[in-house]
Amino acid sequence: MAQLYFYYSTMNAGKSTHLLQSSYNYQERGLATLLFTAQIDDRFAKGKVSSRLGIHADALLFDDNTDIFSQVKSQISESKIACILIDEAQFLTKRQVKELTNIVDELKIPVLAYGIRTDFLGETFIGSAALLAWADKLVELKTICHCGKKANFVMRCDEHGNAVKGGEQIEVGGNERYESLCRRHFKALVWD
Repeated sequence: MAQLYFYYSTMNAGKSTHLLQSSYNYQERGLATLLFTAQIDDRFAKGKVSSRLGIHADALLFDDNTDIFSQVKSQISESKIACILIDEAQFLTKRQVKELTNIVDELKIPVLAYGIRTDFLGETFIGSAALLAWADKLVELKTICHCGKKANFVMRCDEHGNAVKGGEQIEVGGNERYESLCRRHFKALVWD
């Protein structure tokens, strides 16, 4: 039975690594997968899901206007797809998350979506909120704060390492711009 999974966490929890491992597991058994990643995320090569561990795979790009359901439907007419995997799922629109539910319910293909739950101010991303509401299975991937406690927030840093407390919700970056923190440290640096 196909289901919609949302694997969520802060940064540096291994979401892309987990996605790539899941895709590899399907492919190792002769089952085709289809990967998507956000066009806005240009930290690595365009059209690739990349892990900081150095592994990567080709992916289709999505932006706010992408009709993911139609893309998947056209791909399955060419070959049998066993699983759809979405990286940077926080950048999905509500419409696109509904399309993912249609892929599961109508096309009977499991969808594994990976993303960050909240932004640098502790606010939920639109795509993440929809996935938290509509996914069949929620799986938290854990990482730790510098204090050793579970990190469940992401702080945006300026060029001097200080917390940024305002600005656009979406600003793509890696370890040079973001740090995963526990709630106590996040509150002390961002909310207070």
